[in-house]
Amino acid sequence: MAKKNPKLWLYAKDYLIIIFGIALYGLGFCAFIATAPEKVVIGGMAGLSQVVDMITFGVWGFHVPYSVTIFSVNILMLVLAWKIVGRTFVIRTLFGVVVISTMMALFQPMFTHPPVEGQSFMNVIIGAVLCGLGIGLVFIHNGSTGGTDIVAAVASKKSNVSIGRAMMYFDLSIITSSMLLKFVLIPDFNFDEAVPPLVYGLITLFVIPFIADMIINTNRMAVQFTIFSPKWEDIATAINNEAQRGCTVLNGMGWYSKKEVKVLLVMCRKIESVTIFRIIKSIDSDAFITQAQVNGVYGKGFDEIKLKMKPAHDKGELPQRPEPSSKIV
Repeated sequence: MAKKNPKLWLYAKDYLIIIFGIALYGLGFCAFIATAPEKVVIGGMAGLSQVVDMITFGVWGFHVPYSVTIFSVNILMLVLAWKIVGRTFVIRTLFGVVVISTMMALFQPMFTHPPVEGQSFMNVIIGAVLCGLGIGLVFIHNGSTGGTDIVAAVASKKSNVSIGRAMMYFDLSIITSSMLLKFVLIPDFNFDEAVPPLVYGLITLFVIPFIADMIINTNRMAVQFTIFSPKWEDIATAINNEAQRGCTVLNGMGWYSKKEVKVLLVMCRKIESVTIFRIIKSIDSDAFITQAQVNGVYGKGFDEIKLKMKPAHDKGELPQRPEPSSKIV
């Protein structure tokens, strides 16, 4: 029987969850947001595809599928950004672009009417929640959907604008431009009718990142395992190979037995704790285990320490005075 490669399985699991996350995003957008009678435009590449469709239909009288715009614009942006963002980012993003274009091509013809009739606000909220869930799942498994990710990555490398702020600017410009296009392309434009789509679009601008942040922050929660077992070597090896987590071996002594024991200390994400429990149980079902939630873990494999160092004079310290010159003027 061929030995299972745990690293290959972890990669495969990541890509499967990325596909599922993008499918949730495509479902939320195509089924609940794009079908709203108010023609709600959201941010990101999906919103840009709505704007392109609005222009082509208003000027030339034909529709452009969302998948065509998303795929074409993303490929063009990746080619232009290749030297700036690097090869790894481009390859990872290319997978997400192909998947999201495919999902849009599948879902757009399937949904022509909103699932909840006469409840535009509810449709927009449900769609935004699904989009946020999808983006959160994609991000925690090191995936990318392209679009604003590319723009934000380029902006952060070429200027002092943060990635989050760059994405916010890009999304806001798409939502507001849709209203301007309606004013230009629609002869009997009614401002009162244009306000609800704008408001709904701005709501998605805040709901989608909020839900995505909830998923990402939940995944970042860390736990600490303390494991006591005579089979500590097998457990430590299995955790290294199957869970891809490090173990620290501590020396201890049982006070009752007066025998030396080895204690394993393991730090992992909360979402990985079930995997750790399964590994331990499969090797030693009688192992003594404690699990504690920690506020933060920083370093390789976890969160990066981000501190903005201030100059000495910003901390209340005066800059050093120059040495007096010996030259008499």
